[in-house]
Amino acid sequence: MRIRNKIPKIKRTVKEYEYFIILALLGIPIGVAVGAVDSVFGHGLVFVNKLRDAHPYWFIPFLAFVGLFIIWVRRRITKNDKFGINLVFAVGLGDATRIPLRLVPYVIVSTWLTHLFGGSSGREGVALQIGATISNRFGRKLPIKNVTEVFLITGLAAGFSGLFLTPITAILFAIEVLIAGAIEYKALLPALTASFSAAVTSGLLGLGKMSYSLNIQLPFNVINTIKIIVLGIIFGLVGGLFVYILRRVKMYLEKYIPNPYIRIFAVGIILSVVMILFHGRYCGVGSNLIEGVFNKDVIYSYDFILKLLLTVLTLSIGFQGGEIMPLFAVGATLGYVIAPSFGLDPLFVSALGMCSVFGSATNTFFAPIFVGAEIFGFAALPYFFVVCAISYFCNLNKSVYSLQKINKND
Repeated sequence: MRIRNKIPKIKRTVKEYEYFIILALLGIPIGVAVGAVDSVFGHGLVFVNKLRDAHPYWFIPFLAFVGLFIIWVRRRITKNDKFGINLVFAVGLGDATRIPLRLVPYVIVSTWLTHLFGGSSGREGVALQIGATISNRFGRKLPIKNVTEVFLITGLAAGFSGLFLTPITAILFAIEVLIAGAIEYKALLPALTASFSAAVTSGLLGLGKMSYSLNIQLPFNVINTIKIIVLGIIFGLVGGLFVYILRRVKMYLEKYIPNPYIRIFAVGIILSVVMILFHGRYCGVGSNLIEGVFNKDVIYSYDFILKLLLTVLTLSIGFQGGEIMPLFAVGATLGYVIAPSFGLDPLFVSALGMCSVFGSATNTFFAPIFVGAEIFGFAALPYFFVVCAISYFCNLNKSVYSLQKINKND
């Protein structure tokens, strides 16, 4: 009798495993497709940034005019407020069901234009939208019910991994970013297969990974732990400051300059003037600042705040891109200039800053820890864990993703 009672349970268990295996297998073609598109986007971004750097005065003065075109196209595509990354979050949280394919070419081309003409923005927002759009389309064609969120997370992991080639970080970021403090384990397997498939695909297609070596000779004693905790507080507050300023500036500009064309043109002119005054130092994703840090070039004490403010202005008025790479640049340059005050290696503190400012601003915990490990090596994992834990609790649950939900059990 006991054996008979167990049979239905065993059958249910087998069906559950079959279900997750099918989802895991479906993650592979999603990852390949997303990785291929990420590769096209990434190579294009490298090209336009090199072109702008070679001829800055051919492009930067015309940023405001390109902004008008970006807004014009956007308003022709949709008048819905939930567009771009907000639409991705809306689908992930069940407030929408469909992401139109036209979103992909729009965000790719508009981001290329933003970078070519000198805007300060990142690239991960586009990658996430590429992954989410492709996976959403893929999922809606399959006769599988109640997997919208799973496919959305799968696509986010593939999009992030295909561009940054950090598959572990991508998985963790995708499963924790939608709802802060909650992890969607049911999407773990398809996110894993999609993430690694995307990274392999974009890597084979020539997309490079950001990677630096750290020579860490820092004993984990009480004094050094206290230093890292204080650094975590600083980086956490800066990440939270980025979010606060971004929201306030966007709200202020929308209130006092309600016309989107006037808003992007007027502020775009200001951005062009500032970018020209600084010879394009703060244009693009900020990889020049990050490379400057780890090549021990000249880094100014004001680099982090100018990169922060110019990124806020660029994104607040409607230009496209993302926040993560500028956040990396902000954290790296800030860490570099404050490291001597702590008696620590500037490159080590810059690495801590890159990871923890990113984690604080996105309100994620595990992803920034492992992005540090995948970029700088797993030997530094304990240090990244401490600094990211502190910065995570110092941002007061604020995120650059305005539709991110907070787990009520937090």
